[in-house]
Amino acid sequence: MNQLMYGLITGILFGFLLQKGRVLRYEKQVRALLLKDMTILKFMLSSIIVAMVGTHLLVDLGLAKLSIKPTILGANIIGGLLFGLGWGALGYCPGTSIGAVAEGRWDALWGVAGMLVGAGLYAEVFPSVKATILTWGNLGKVTIPQLLGINHWIIIVPFVVGVIALFRWFEKKNL
Repeated sequence: MNQLMYGLITGILFGFLLQKGRVLRYEKQVRALLLKDMTILKFMLSSIIVAMVGTHLLVDLGLAKLSIKPTILGANIIGGLLFGLGWGALGYCPGTSIGAVAEGRWDALWGVAGMLVGAGLYAEVFPSVKATILTWGNLGKVTIPQLLGINHWIIIVPFVVGVIALFRWFEKKNL
């Protein structure tokens, strides 16, 4: 099976889990932004943990190769601000807007249209962005364990334990 098929299968599975977790609902998105419902945060952190542990396990076993993109602070900050503004204005993040459209929520089409327009605009301004924003705070290909000079599992294990503790606290608070 080729990589495209793995991507398709993983995407379908992820979309199924998004739908079953009810995180495609506009109300869930807004309650998450208001810090009244942590379902979406729990879903995201669960995904991060599975990906982090799975990726590093595969790399350590020699079954995969880790390819790290450079950390560019200017691009990360501006991209994060645009992402947050879009999520706050629309009530959907990019992944959930596509899932919401698939469920028949036509209001999410504005998000899909915004992503397409944004991608087109980015393609047009890329040459000037490449020489400016994509150079601001370029830290290179670094990871937190590399910066600290420690094994990645020394970061991963406490992170997983911390997320589990956070989940338990959310459950006690009915979030």
